Amino acid sequence: MSDAAAPAEEPDKPSQYAIRLQGHLDDEWAAWFDGLAITRTENGETILSGPIVDQAALHSQLRKLRDLGLPLLAVSRIEPGSAGTSAVKPDFGQTGD
Repeated sequence: MSDAAAPAEEPDKPSQYAIRLQGHLDDEWAAWFDGLAITRTENGETILSGPIVDQAALHSQLRKLRDLGLPLLAVSRIEPGSAGTSAVKPDFGQTGD
């Protein structure tokens, strides 16, 4: 049988998310963001990425960012099976030279 009919996600498995924000966060913030990976970009942005168990947990992370006063630029759910989810660098629809 083909696995083409398989569900897009497993209900018991957390979804992978990437949250892009303005400014740089130090690695020490990873614990406060429940272990999400912190990637700083050269253009002065930070990407928080990793598994988030459900929508309530996602909103909790977004509230933390709001409380820090960090400008939120984008939130992206990373589709299962995407290559390199441990070092997520999603395409947020940016255009480049």
